Amino acid sequence: MAAPRTLYARVGALILIGAALAVGFVLFLTSARLGEGATVLETYLSESVTGLDVGAAVRFRGVAVGRVTALRLAAAEYERPAESSFNAAFRRVVVRFAIDPTAVGQSAPSLEEAVRLGLRVRLASQGITGVNYIEMDFVDPARFPPNPFPWTPKNPVVPAMPSTVAQVQSAAEQILTRIEQAPIDNILRDAGAITSSVRAQLTDGDLAQTLHEVLATMKTLRDTIVAADLPGAVADLRGVATDTRALIGGAEVRATLANTAAAAADLRQAIARLPAAIAGVEQAVRTIRSTASDTQADIGPVLRELRATVSNLRDTTEQIRRAPSQAIWGAPPPPPTNRDRR
Repeated sequence: MAAPRTLYARVGALILIGAALAVGFVLFLTSARLGEGATVLETYLSESVTGLDVGAAVRFRGVAVGRVTALRLAAAEYERPAESSFNAAFRRVVVRFAIDPTAVGQSAPSLEEAVRLGLRVRLASQGITGVNYIEMDFVDPARFPPNPFPWTPKNPVVPAMPSTVAQVQSAAEQILTRIEQAPIDNILRDAGAITSSVRAQLTDGDLAQTLHEVLATMKTLRDTIVAADLPGAVADLRGVATDTRALIGGAEVRATLANTAAAAADLRQAIARLPAAIAGVEQAVRTIRSTASDTQADIGPVLRELRATVSNLRDTTEQIRRAPSQAIWGAPPPPPTNRDRR
């Protein structure tokens, strides 16, 4: 009888321990719930929320700032107006979450300002576990504008943007759609035609002829190189280089270089003396110019007197030519009057 009682006691203890663990787990989950000061927000996701449950974390760049409080379908949460159709907005998922103000801080902007600056939420995954959470971040507001909705929200709304997986999936779907819409038959037909044309060119076309000419040219070039005795030419070039090196390093070249350096030094000295010589020449030219000016001033009166003498001599000669006897036996000229003296 003691053995069954012991077994029952163990089973009962195990059940109690399991219940205590379950209660502790529930308390652990509920202990992270936010108090009455939390701000409840909501967003609308257009993709599957598999892996996202109530109590999932809300993170801003990896930092936990809140918890998910509710997951509902938009068609069940908000009533569709009678005059409107069942558009894409009612196929979204309403995700409500509470934000702890102490985790955000007092310096954070208002919700409207943050949304205007690009605050968005998206679904994110924690790796291979399949557990998802809500991630908040600032992005380009022009790239992800807020999506309109035809109802009055019960809480302030933070616009959503597609998750990374959704963006990759959307891009892949667009690529597949373009591939499906591409004229594959025409592309294959054109590729076959191009292949046939290339094959024809390689076989009998201009390309084949060009290849044959290139091969013939290469063969001719090879024969020319062989006949040109390139090794001998290289040996001659080496000999010329050796002789040139010996000539450059010889005594005559060194003496020529030394003489050239001395001539360059003399030329530098002559050039240095050239300004003084030019100054002396300029001084001599100025002296000659001054002497010529003085000589011209002295010669002027002499030339005038000589011109008067020549004129008198011409008059005398003319008088002798007309009356030679008067020049010999004539009376002397009358004395000069007062007017003539003047």
